Amino acid sequence: MDGNVPVATDSPWHEGELALQRRAGAAERMDVVGRRVLRDHLIEQHRDFYPLLPFIVVGAADRAGEIWATILAGRPGFLHSPEPHALHVAAMADPADPAASGLEDGAAIGLLGIELHTRRRNRLNGTVRRTGPDAFDVEVGESFGNCPRYIRLRDFSFARDPAAASTLPVRRFDRIEGPAAALIAGAETLFIASSVVGVAGHRQVDVSHRGGRPGFVAVQDDGSLLMPDFAGNLFFNTLGNILVDPRCGFTFVDFATGDLLQLSGDGEVILEGPEIAAFEGAEQLLRFRPRQIVSRPGALPLRWHSPEDGASPHSLATGSWDEASALLKTVFRQP
Repeated sequence: MDGNVPVATDSPWHEGELALQRRAGAAERMDVVGRRVLRDHLIEQHRDFYPLLPFIVVGAADRAGEIWATILAGRPGFLHSPEPHALHVAAMADPADPAASGLEDGAAIGLLGIELHTRRRNRLNGTVRRTGPDAFDVEVGESFGNCPRYIRLRDFSFARDPAAASTLPVRRFDRIEGPAAALIAGAETLFIASSVVGVAGHRQVDVSHRGGRPGFVAVQDDGSLLMPDFAGNLFFNTLGNILVDPRCGFTFVDFATGDLLQLSGDGEVILEGPEIAAFEGAEQLLRFRPRQIVSRPGALPLRWHSPEDGASPHSLATGSWDEASALLKTVFRQP
């Protein structure tokens, strides 16, 4: 597909989403669901939710069209909805953030409000309306709730004033190695941004959460990342976008230090193959080939602590790459 989405005007979904819904045998059911839950405004429950949050996940396209996921933080209350069609964000990206140029007035933006200590979350996409040097509004294009599966419980605290930027140097890499590879190898959580251009030529950016057991994202010998995609709400926003436009961005968080690892590149949805059958819970795979890798030590003013029983039971029911590799060798006879 070429990035423009040919979709019937009476469908709540674009062609990439529809293709995956049809494959799952759920297109008719999801048509009904989409008409009910995809809204052009924030309902009262979600308007009450955002002021509780100390951070928000952001998806944006930079001036070159690269897609990035990032995180903006602030004291609870830095997010609020002055009226149902708008969300105010009293924060701005650090100039060192590769997503910063994607927050200009009129830019498409994706937001994920996620409360890790309760597993609640809301997805929102829309348009940036700058209100000053340190704040902006988002004009709501689409808003909907998300299920709590695969989210690890985490309690937050602030390590510094959220208005103070990190003074540690930003690093850029050509390959995933060293501390970056170690962060990914232990990760149970990542955030992924993607986008699509509709029939009217307007870009829509989405950002979502992915979770699993530690190491559910594997670093391949060629420098790409490979991750399973588990059963979800059948919206297929992220994978549907990537079917149409492969550009996407991954972000990993070191919850103990506030470090951010941001990657931008191309994704590939893998729908068939022995790796899917070998990885417990996988319904398809996503391969990601980064073009840019940015490490921002201490980028976040937040630190998180997870209780011993904080793992998602849904994540615990999934497999690992070690288990999948063993099955591939013994059952599928792969070297």
